[in-house]
Order: sequence, then C-alpha cells, then structure tokens
Amino acid sequence: KLKASEVAAIYKERWKIELFFKWIKQNLKVKTFLGTSENAVLTQLWIALCLYLLLAYLKFVAKLGLSLSGILRLLQLNLFDRRSMTDLFKPPDNSQPIKSPQLLLWN
Repeated sequence: KLKASEVAAIYKERWKIELFFKWIKQNLKVKTFLGTSENAVLTQLWIALCLYLLLAYLKFVAKLGLSLSGILRLLQLNLFDRRSMTDLFKPPDNSQPIKSPQLLLWN
C-alpha cells in the first residue's frame, strides 16, 4: 500500500541507522557489556562515546599526528605515570642515553 518513494525513504533512513551501528562497532570498541539492563548498556555506550569525543578533541587541540587508537594506547600505557600531557606526547629525546635503574644493574 506504500508508494515506491516512501519505501525508498524508509530504507534510506534504516541504512543510516545501520551505518551508525557499524561506526559504533568499529570506533567505540565495546567488546562486552558489563550489565544486561537497558540502562547499563546505554550508560556504557555513552561513556565510550564521551571517551571517543575527548580523544578526538585532544587530537584536534594538540595537533597530534597519532591516530585515536595510538593516543588511547599511549594513555593506557602511561596511566599511572606522573607526567604532564605535553611531556607524554612529545617525541622521545634519543640524544641522551636511557638511565633506567634496571640497566644500571649490569654495570
């Protein structure tokens, strides 16, 4: 009973939803949900989306050449280090030798 143009418009809107969910799966990296209620799933998705937006903003403001996954990996590896964000994203200075306490044991 629907016109072909109406069916096409409905399919177009459905396709936008499919593309949005594909983007969520590719970019938000939500592997498993910690809760099963609707509120728990929505909360986890909102938190993942907020984190993605914060990383994108950090990349934009700092003009970093890293990908968003690279920035996230760098933050995860240095989560408990007391370093400023500017020092964290500076390229390493290779002119000075590494003075690691573990390497000093071999001397």
